[in-house]
Amino acid sequence: MQIGPIKLSNPVIAAPMAGVTDRAFRIIAREQGCALAVTEMVSDLALLYANPRTYRMLDFRDEKYPLSVQIFGSNPETMAKAAAIVVERGAHIVDINMGCPTPKIVKNGEGSALMKNPELAGKIVEAVVKAVPGTPVTVKFRKGWDEESVNAVEFARTVVAAGASAIAIHGRTRSQFYSGKADWQIIGQVKAAVTVPVIGNGDVWTPQDAARLLETTGCDGVMVGRGALGNPWIFRQILHYLAYGEELPPPTTQERIATAIRHLELMVESKGEQVAVFEMRKHAAWYTKGIRGAARIREVINQSRTQQEIVDVLKSLL
Repeated sequence: MQIGPIKLSNPVIAAPMAGVTDRAFRIIAREQGCALAVTEMVSDLALLYANPRTYRMLDFRDEKYPLSVQIFGSNPETMAKAAAIVVERGAHIVDINMGCPTPKIVKNGEGSALMKNPELAGKIVEAVVKAVPGTPVTVKFRKGWDEESVNAVEFARTVVAAGASAIAIHGRTRSQFYSGKADWQIIGQVKAAVTVPVIGNGDVWTPQDAARLLETTGCDGVMVGRGALGNPWIFRQILHYLAYGEELPPPTTQERIATAIRHLELMVESKGEQVAVFEMRKHAAWYTKGIRGAARIREVINQSRTQQEIVDVLKSLL
């Protein structure tokens, strides 16, 4: 799959997830084989105001090429300026969030609220493309606002006409959030409607899901979100299944614990111990899900205050 001038090594991509896809997550996901890992979404205004926390999110040390940075906002002018900032700081692809369903984003007319205003969405894409010549611009959006306003096909045509080099579509409406089933049929309809690469997203939990999504929709790539939480091995499993039609064995408990510890180390390196220890709580819960004794361990981790305490607790599961 090719996004503008950038050729990806395979069709598997790690979806952007707020509070999840930081530098540590992206490094581990890329090591497991995905061709691209998209950053957490960053606010256009926070970038323009040089918000320290937002700028810390643009820590790309030791990350593999290419790097996609997702930005969000609703003003073409400020989005264009924000895109120029992230490219200056190392982004190879600028991704625009037009799919986030959370109320605090939507109430500002951002994220999936833009699906109710395709004309504005097109102007944002056009402004961003103009601001970062030579850098491909991609857009992530949803099936529609709700079942009464499914407009993904028309929306896709609008953003592609405005200059998007590729698009990713989540097969749920904004009103669904993450409930119910993703509609893969709409992904196929979008693929048939545009000429740029289309990346399908939604309900990819297994290698077989990824293969079915690619086969049934004809889309060019598959984007894995919640299926990768505490499970970065899903990327190598998908790639192996697509290549050979067979399942890889699941990671051992030792591999799961070792990866969780490394994830924490990378987070400490980027964010400092205090923040990393707090944020590791959710990751530890995902990494240890299903391991005998994990429920008790999670309670201890949620009370931990240092990196070493978490490492010791995780190792006690071995």
